[in-house]
Amino acid sequence: MHGGDVKKPTRPKRLLIAERNQLVISALRDMISRDERFDFAAGIHSGKAFLKAVEEPQRAFDIAIVGWKLSDMDAGELLIELRRRQCATRVVIFCNDHDIGILKQCVRLGAHGFCYQFDDPGILFDTLAAVANGRICIPFIDVSKINETPLSRLTPRELELLAVLANGWTNLQIATRTGISENTVKYHLKNLYDKLGVRNRAMAVALFLTDTKH
Repeated sequence: MHGGDVKKPTRPKRLLIAERNQLVISALRDMISRDERFDFAAGIHSGKAFLKAVEEPQRAFDIAIVGWKLSDMDAGELLIELRRRQCATRVVIFCNDHDIGILKQCVRLGAHGFCYQFDDPGILFDTLAAVANGRICIPFIDVSKINETPLSRLTPRELELLAVLANGWTNLQIATRTGISENTVKYHLKNLYDKLGVRNRAMAVALFLTDTKH
């Protein structure tokens, strides 16, 4: 056999797990230890810790498994922040909620892979392998509907309200300039947040800025 025919063994891909449930982290770590394609890098519980790990070379990892609900934010918020920071981190969302809206949101926000926690573990590891090799791997979805964003369901008045939020207007400023009471503004904002599936003004603005850039 010629020296050039010897295939150099590939280095196992290092996996970071971000998940608020320690039992899930432990189970994944155990499975990772039995799959020679991967090495366990670290297990963390919060989005804040994840963003810190991204910036620490000594905790280098190739791919991240991220639960939908972390201790301080959801994966959608984390993906928005990664995009804002222009991070090229390869992320596979590991979700325990079968809501198709979550899948569509994650795809729009740049997730490279998506698995459900109730899927066979083999599906997760095949997804991780595909993403680690530069591909995108998600469950079947009608791709024509991916661009149906939460913003597309808003009325012109609601879009106008969201735009002034993004410009930093306070509730009082909105009330003064539109001729309605502050309580009415709060009522409209609550309906807006419900439609967008967000909890507060900052999340609504982040979603607005992300969608209007693309």
